[in-house]
Amino acid sequence: MAVPASELLEKIRQQFDSAPYPRVSLDSNPQDFPNLLYIHNLVTAYYLRNQKVIDTKGKVILDAGCGSGWKSLLLAEANPGAKIIGIDLSEESVKLARQRLEFHGFDNAEFHILGIDDLLKYDWEFDYINCDELLYLFNDIGKALQVMKMVLKPEGIIRSNLHSSIQRFNYFRAQKVFKMMGLMDGNPEDLEMGIVVEIMNALKDKVNLKALTWNSNYEGEDGKQRILMNYLFQGDKGYTITDMFNGFRTANLEFISMVNWKEWNLTNLFKEPDNLPAFIGISLPESSIEEQLQLFELMHPVHRLLDFWCGHPNQGQSFVPVQEWSDADWEKVKVHLHPQLKTSDVREELIACIREIRPFVISEHLPIIEESVSIDSSMAFCLVSLLDEAQSMLSLVERWKQIRPLDPVTLEATDEEQAFYLLQQMFLRLESLGYVMLEA
Repeated sequence: MAVPASELLEKIRQQFDSAPYPRVSLDSNPQDFPNLLYIHNLVTAYYLRNQKVIDTKGKVILDAGCGSGWKSLLLAEANPGAKIIGIDLSEESVKLARQRLEFHGFDNAEFHILGIDDLLKYDWEFDYINCDELLYLFNDIGKALQVMKMVLKPEGIIRSNLHSSIQRFNYFRAQKVFKMMGLMDGNPEDLEMGIVVEIMNALKDKVNLKALTWNSNYEGEDGKQRILMNYLFQGDKGYTITDMFNGFRTANLEFISMVNWKEWNLTNLFKEPDNLPAFIGISLPESSIEEQLQLFELMHPVHRLLDFWCGHPNQGQSFVPVQEWSDADWEKVKVHLHPQLKTSDVREELIACIREIRPFVISEHLPIIEESVSIDSSMAFCLVSLLDEAQSMLSLVERWKQIRPLDPVTLEATDEEQAFYLLQQMFLRLESLGYVMLEA
């Protein structure tokens, strides 16, 4: 028999009151996690949607289901000058969130013990809504998205995610096992977690459920949160790409992008992306984004979260993709370095690489893709001025000519057209990877 919604909601609240999530130490510094700051920076999502760079000062950001406040802190750090409002059903979680932001010196933040449905009781409008690790607890994700949409400004963006029913299938099996044993009848605590450990360790290593889900990370004190969030997670549910898009249709929201969009490229699943099987090569250009994502999920379900950005329909600014720009467009371009690269560590390493004539490995400072990304020292000097402020393409070409007045091979004066081309190719690559933003 299905558990009534009110009873399940109370179980979820109790679980997070007794074990606020995520369990991150109060003094943990978000600056140590540049990839998370990148995701939580409104600039990232706004540029993907509009090909424009936005100033975060004065923006109002909601952290829906703020938990212990770790994501609220990331939002505050990643979006200078923004106001953060966090809500959560768990009183203990909200207390921790307040303490965390105060500890790190952020006073432009407030927290409330509220659920998603309570948002409409307040006169709030948000530029950005972060609803992380929460939406999959709702029976009707379309309705939950609809409520968030009602408090979202016209050009605002929602970031949320769902547990993948395909990738997480084995954990849902495990949850069903422990429900049958009665370990989730109440709020799972140390006793129930201890029973899970005892049972999983007692199983033979070749037993399918153990082989596919269990490892040493679930042992000891540090493993308790992982057990709660995987084996004993009250209300946990899985969804598919189709469910996600159905939720958008119900709420009348427009899909913008997967948050980890570089990892959802269907063609990268093939040995030769530039030489696809004929049927795929012919049908792929005609297929929708939804269909492409669905194919990826069915072929290669490696992502625990279906992590996405969405917003009001028809509110994104129209633009010509960078790859289709003419030379005249490029002459008007303003080049921005992503804000998460504007740090003292990046400046110090960049300058050292230029002086010591060695490649600047940009991915070490912002690991947003799995591959290593480096820039030759002969090109890296073009990034130095971007650390302070955006630069026009033409000014960067002039800077190039000042630093490299002669062609190193012919010893003739640097050709402006060649300098323009070299910079264009570098920025095309860095823009496609998410390290720079180009405004025409």
